[in-house]
Amino acid sequence: MARFPGLLQTRATLFLTRNYHKQPIEVVWKKPEHGWTKLNFDGSRKHGQASIGGIFRNHKGEFLLGYSEPIGAATSTVAEFAALKRGLELVLENGWTDLWLEGDAKIIMDIISKRGRLRCQEAKKHVNYINVVMPGLSNCVLSHVYREGNRAADKLAKLGHQFQDPKVWRLQPPDIVLPIMHEDAQGKIVLRTK
Repeated sequence: MARFPGLLQTRATLFLTRNYHKQPIEVVWKKPEHGWTKLNFDGSRKHGQASIGGIFRNHKGEFLLGYSEPIGAATSTVAEFAALKRGLELVLENGWTDLWLEGDAKIIMDIISKRGRLRCQEAKKHVNYINVVMPGLSNCVLSHVYREGNRAADKLAKLGHQFQDPKVWRLQPPDIVLPIMHEDAQGKIVLRTK
């Protein structure tokens, strides 16, 4: 530590300078257009085990369907892809065609939209499925949102760690996401400070 005092001082100065100038960002969950269905999806990883979750809502922000399930040992990237894949399976089951897909892992959006290369075979399997299904939908938009705009899906993904089997909610979401859904439907602004 004493051998590199200038290096430590420079890193500390850079850290303080970068963080001093950052302003909070306002994040709002946005409703889809009339006739469209929006899926917010997310993956979660805890102690090497992963789970996934997602929530479908209409143009009023009303609940249509939610899902949550454990997927076993997986990376967080694989969990994100698995969450989107499971969401698309439910899209096909329900016959939805005009779809807005939204998640908080930017790398997922980049890999799918730019057809990026993957080394992980498990991730490739999910991406191949996604790349077959998405073009078959009438209208499909994929976007990134900060985690603060994806809170309902985040809760469902984390909830998946508590289950042994997949869960799908069709009439009413679990109570844990009701307050978030209400805030999202009202357009509540959540500040992102990082």
